[in-house]
Amino acid sequence: MSIINVNKLTFSYDTHHENIFTDTSFTLDTDWKLGLIGRNGRGKTTFLNLLQNKYEYKGSIVSSVSSFDYFPFEVDSDGITLEVIRNVIAPYAQWEAQMEQCIALATDDALQMYGDILENYMQHDGYSIEDLIVKEINLLHVDADVLKRPFKTLSNGERTKLMLAALFLKKNNFLLIDEPTNHLDQAGREILAQYLYSKNGFILVSHDRLFLDRVIDHVVSINRQTIEVVKGNYTSWYTNKQRQDQYERNENSKLKKEISRLQASSSKAIGCSDNIESKKLGTDIVDKGYAGHKSAKMMKRAKVIEGRKNRLVEESSKLLKDVETVEALKIHYEPYIKPILIEMRNIQIHYGEREVVNQLNLRVLKGQRLLLKGKNGCGKSSLIKLIMNEVEQVEGHIIKGSKLKISYVPQDTSFLKGDMKTFILYNGIDESLFKAILRKLDFSRDAFDKQLEELSGGQKKKVLIAKSLSEQAHLYIWDEPLNFIDILSRQQIEDLLVAYEPTMVFVEHDQMFCEQVATNVLDVSNHKFN
Repeated sequence: MSIINVNKLTFSYDTHHENIFTDTSFTLDTDWKLGLIGRNGRGKTTFLNLLQNKYEYKGSIVSSVSSFDYFPFEVDSDGITLEVIRNVIAPYAQWEAQMEQCIALATDDALQMYGDILENYMQHDGYSIEDLIVKEINLLHVDADVLKRPFKTLSNGERTKLMLAALFLKKNNFLLIDEPTNHLDQAGREILAQYLYSKNGFILVSHDRLFLDRVIDHVVSINRQTIEVVKGNYTSWYTNKQRQDQYERNENSKLKKEISRLQASSSKAIGCSDNIESKKLGTDIVDKGYAGHKSAKMMKRAKVIEGRKNRLVEESSKLLKDVETVEALKIHYEPYIKPILIEMRNIQIHYGEREVVNQLNLRVLKGQRLLLKGKNGCGKSSLIKLIMNEVEQVEGHIIKGSKLKISYVPQDTSFLKGDMKTFILYNGIDESLFKAILRKLDFSRDAFDKQLEELSGGQKKKVLIAKSLSEQAHLYIWDEPLNFIDILSRQQIEDLLVAYEPTMVFVEHDQMFCEQVATNVLDVSNHKFN
């Protein structure tokens, strides 16, 4: 067991007006399975970078952890997968080459160096590492044959699993796992959840509520003004958070009423005192001493009331600091005049010689919120691209309704570049409406002045979602819209879609979101519709 002590941490970026962290202190145990949660822009990834000493900060972060390893990370993707993974775990190839050189030299110094390298090699399981890798990836349901393939040929999901396995096989490290589910379908998320639950010692950033519940045993929550560390999973934390927030709202309401009452009493007492003082100057007061005494008494009473009021004001100021303000969103949905918006008949989609969709028939009906599900690579995104006229090798027929207005949120955000003003003008959306939606999604005011490419992954997704919600459309096509989006924003979007019931076709792997939003499901893997 090791402890990470964060003491009086203060940090801000040069481009920010406000601190990300201010005089923040808390303690973490490296045996915990920690879920790091908070709205986009609150500093989750920043904190992971601070643990790795990537930025200068005030205060201290003290730990006996030998190294912090961050996922995802860049690897040299040239070469066979086994060698790529071995070299992530430790520099085995370098050690093996050095030992061969020592044997070839055969001097006393060389043999001494050989012994030192060999000891290090054995401490890192050099002779058994291949068997350990096979055993580890088997826990992630990855076939050992993948180790013989060039790393470049692996899918994003396969790379995710292999790189996580490599990090868990390293010695004396503590893992910082940032959004590992973005390239995984629901089946892959379940496998990864089981795998992580069997491990100890990591910090996990994820916005998938069910995934967090299946994995973590402690929560680190970056709130509006504080950071709290509590035992439990996401659901237990969220339940207690709602209970605490409601308690503070109730207390704040009571205090406001009492403060208002005391303010009225204080004003009345002061008024009486002033009235008596003014009458002392007239001729109708016989005993001016008595009047002065009564005036002073009323003023003293007013000061006592004012003191009580100030104490309640101070008490009230300590409430609601971390209560999140979640405003309802709106969508400019326009129901289509006909019941069928899109019809596909005998659709076949190819990429080169590879067929990804075969003989698929589908109708998109008014009022449906159709979820496309299935394993990675089965053609979900290809169907969405087909609707958006972005697929070239296609056979069959697709019929779209006349003058059908479609609003599209793509999976990829890398095309977002330039300033916000240009983006708004280029897309012909209402600036006030667009920015109001972003503000409701907790988009910081500082972020409006940034170049789009400088935004975080979650902020970029919010830009695309806000654009979509600003557009008048008959049909909303969203391809994995929730990647990097924080939990509270997901709930806002859920509530919006359930309330307005727009016609949608979407791909998403957040199981809780899908259960709340989808009215129909098409399993693209086997063309099963329900």
